[in-house]
Amino acid sequence: MSDVRDDLVAATKRYERTEHAHEEARQEAISAVLAALRAGVGPTEVERLSPFTGAYIRKVARENGIPPAPPGPKRAG
Repeated sequence: MSDVRDDLVAATKRYERTEHAHEEARQEAISAVLAALRAGVGPTEVERLSPFTGAYIRKVARENGIPPAPPGPKRAG
């Protein structure tokens, strides 16, 4: 049986090898979320189609100058 330390070192190396690719994919997803919001896709649908929570989508949207949706019923897309 292998030492758990060996397993930990191996897992850490795998994580470090894939960390950059994961961050690139995350940035691409954020760009796609912002483009969808700017194109008029509603936040609920953006949340459904993306890997992010509604709270995170709102945070990213506000940080990038996208205002909140007006209150009241939303139009069907």
